Amino acid sequence: MIRAFGPNEFWFIVMAVQWTLALSAVAFAGGAVGGLLTALARVSGAKPLRYAALGFIRLFQGTPLLMQLFLVFFGLNIFGSGINPWLAASVALTLHASAFLGEIWRGCIEAVPKGQSEACWALGIGYFDRMKSVVLPQAARIAVAPTVGFLVQLIKGTSLASIIGFVELTRAGQIVNNATFDPFTVFGLVAALYFVLCWPLSILAGQLERRFAKASAR
Repeated sequence: MIRAFGPNEFWFIVMAVQWTLALSAVAFAGGAVGGLLTALARVSGAKPLRYAALGFIRLFQGTPLLMQLFLVFFGLNIFGSGINPWLAASVALTLHASAFLGEIWRGCIEAVPKGQSEACWALGIGYFDRMKSVVLPQAARIAVAPTVGFLVQLIKGTSLASIIGFVELTRAGQIVNNATFDPFTVFGLVAALYFVLCWPLSILAGQLERRFAKASAR
């Protein structure tokens, strides 16, 4: 039975925002850890680590996120490891974020002048102390703007988790639309909520990028 779009439907969609934010937070946190390890592997002196990290990045940058969600969700079930949509979406998005953040942060690490590392070697500062105290703090400053920009893309990317049944913002809109057959209202609201989530972060990323450009020009 078709019902009219009302307050209950409105709040069902709005409350689904929390799951979009939760999935984004989990994927970003996991991706930050994986991305840092990937970036460090990419700039390490060990060829096996560099090639393994490069292969990981190429795999996840060269395949659609939708396919990655499918492979994690259905692949693990094939091996008898039954998982729910929340876990599947978290794992797939974490791997996706790890690859992209790893490449972003690799570029930021390499953007630090090589003279900094050479000075550390001349002073007898080891690799761990050099990265922790000299290179990574400078790279982190460079990485803030592109990292925030990627977070915007990650939030929007969570919408694909609806395809495996995870009830986030997009899936909530699909459920309400199936009951009300009012797609303009339903998906207009969904789009507005994504805009509210992403627009402030987009503005922040632009401001940070301009601030860094001015600081570099001094």
